[in-house]
Amino acid sequence: MALPPASPRKLSHTRTVVYSGYDREDGLWDIEAELTDVKTFTFEVRNEPAFPAGQPIHGLRIRLTLDNEMVIRDVVTDMAVIPHAECAGAPVHMHRLVGERMGAGWRKVINHHIGGTQGCTHLREMLFNMATMAYQTLPAGQWYRREQSGQPHPPVTEPAFFLNQCHSWALDSPTVQRAYPMFYRPRS
Repeated sequence: MALPPASPRKLSHTRTVVYSGYDREDGLWDIEAELTDVKTFTFEVRNEPAFPAGQPIHGLRIRLTLDNEMVIRDVVTDMAVIPHAECAGAPVHMHRLVGERMGAGWRKVINHHIGGTQGCTHLREMLFNMATMAYQTLPAGQWYRREQSGQPHPPVTEPAFFLNQCHSWALDSPTVQRAYPMFYRPRS
């Protein structure tokens, strides 16, 4: 299904965000995010140098290193392209995330440690969605590790974190009935 045709228009701004998950040889996991903002026209902020059309205004990267329980073991940032010199100080508190676990309440954890002027809006936005990337990377990667090493899979005794969190994974859905019949709950 495609979007309906748009009204006549011209491109003004493109934000590209890429998330990648890595299985490390030391048993840990790296989740990386990269954000780039580009305008199609020269852009100026009062009393700042102009940002040329087609050149990045933001070029930001974050790497979180996680253990198997999704606890952050390390965090590094790169702010290669920033719009203001003061932006360079924004990642100073990112280390506060070390030791925190990605999971329920992740956004609150981020805002507690690097919210408001203690951090950068764009780094926080990237971090919010890094949890989704971690959930796409770790469970399947852990399953694959076990498969490759011939280890048995643990029995499923608890509902997966994503059950009942979206339409396809509703407890009364055919998807849950097929994949997790032990947690399937038909509609009454």
